[in-house]
Amino acid sequence: MSDVRPNTKDYRRLFLEDTPLLDVRAPVEFTKGAFPSSTNVPIMDDSERAKVGTCYKQKGHDAAVALGHQLVGGELLQERTQTWINFAQQNPQGYFYCFRGGERSHLAQRFLKEAGLDYPLVTGGYKAMRHWLLDSLEESINACQFVILSGKTGTGKTRLLHRFPEHIDLEGIANHRGSSFGRRVGGQPSQIDFENQLAITFLKHREQGINTFLLEDESKLIGRCFLPPGLKEKMEQAPILLLEEDLETRVQITYEEYIEQNLQDHQALHGEEAGFTIFAEELVASLGRISKRLGGARYQQLLGIMEQALKAQQHNRNDSSDHRLWIHALLADYYDPMYEYQLDNKHGRVVAQGNQQQLVERYATSGELAKLTIP
Repeated sequence: MSDVRPNTKDYRRLFLEDTPLLDVRAPVEFTKGAFPSSTNVPIMDDSERAKVGTCYKQKGHDAAVALGHQLVGGELLQERTQTWINFAQQNPQGYFYCFRGGERSHLAQRFLKEAGLDYPLVTGGYKAMRHWLLDSLEESINACQFVILSGKTGTGKTRLLHRFPEHIDLEGIANHRGSSFGRRVGGQPSQIDFENQLAITFLKHREQGINTFLLEDESKLIGRCFLPPGLKEKMEQAPILLLEEDLETRVQITYEEYIEQNLQDHQALHGEEAGFTIFAEELVASLGRISKRLGGARYQQLLGIMEQALKAQQHNRNDSSDHRLWIHALLADYYDPMYEYQLDNKHGRVVAQGNQQQLVERYATSGELAKLTIP
C-alpha cells in the first residue's frame, strides 16, 4: 500500500463493486443496520460508547473525548489498531467508516497512520451511504417495471424465479420463505439491512441495463421484513404469471424444501442430534402459529400426524410418508382455499399461466418479460 488513496464519497462505486468496508461504530449500531460488504471492528464497544455518551450529555464534548482516550488506550488501543491493520492489509482497496464520517473514523485513520499505514475513509460515513441507498431504492422502484410470479403454495415459485435472468429474490434477501413455515436457518436481517441489500441488488441489475423484473408474489411482510410501500403498490398493479402444478407435485416440492432442506440446514449448523431437535421444535411451532385459523380439532389432528412423522423420521431418516400426509392436508384444506380467494381479486392481471417448463419456454428469454402488460 505505497500509494496513498484519497477519502471517497463515490457511494455508487462502493456498492457496485462490493468494496470492503471497515465499520468502526459500536456493535449495537452495526446490528441495527450496516452494509453487505462491511466488517465491524469498533473503536469502542457498547459499554465504552455508553459511558462516553453519558459523559458528553453531562460534561460536554471535550470531557467525552478525554474519557474515550482513557477507556481506549494502551494495550487495548494497540490490539484494536492491529485488527484494523490486519483488515487493511487483507483489503487494500477498502475504506473506513463511522456514523457520520467524523471523529471515530478520523481517529482510527490517525491511529493507523501513526502505525505507518495510510487508509482512507468514506466521507459522510454510514449516514450518508444509508441516505444514498434509500434514494437509489426509491428511484429504482419508480423507474422499473415488474411482473409478478404467483401460484399456490408448493408450486416451486422460487425455483422458477431463479430460471429468469431478470429476477429479484425478495425472500432470499429477507431469508424467509414468506409463510408461517417460512423461517430459515440464520434468522432474518434487520429491516435496514433488508432495505440496503434490496437497493444494492436493484443497483447491480440496472447497471446491466435491466429495468423489468420478475418478483415473487408477496404480502407486505416477508417474515418480519416490510416491503417498501412504493414497491408493494407497484407489485399490486403488475401483470401476473400464474404457476400451476398438480397437488402431488406441490406436496413433493413442499417436502423437499420445508422438511429435507430445513433439516439439512439445521444439522449442518448444530450437528445431527441437536439439529434435528431444533428442526422438530420449529416445525411444531410453525403449525402452532396458524392453530387458531385451522380450528382446534383440525389443528390437533394435524399436530398428531406431524409429531408421528417426526418420531418416525428420527428413527428412519428416509421415512417421509407421515410428513406427506399433513402437508397434503394443509395444502388442500388450508392454503389452497385461502389462495383461491386471493386470486379472485387478481384475476384480471393474469397474463399467462402454466407449469414451470411452459413459463420458462415462453417468457425466460431476455426481453420477453418487458412485453407483458395487463390487457
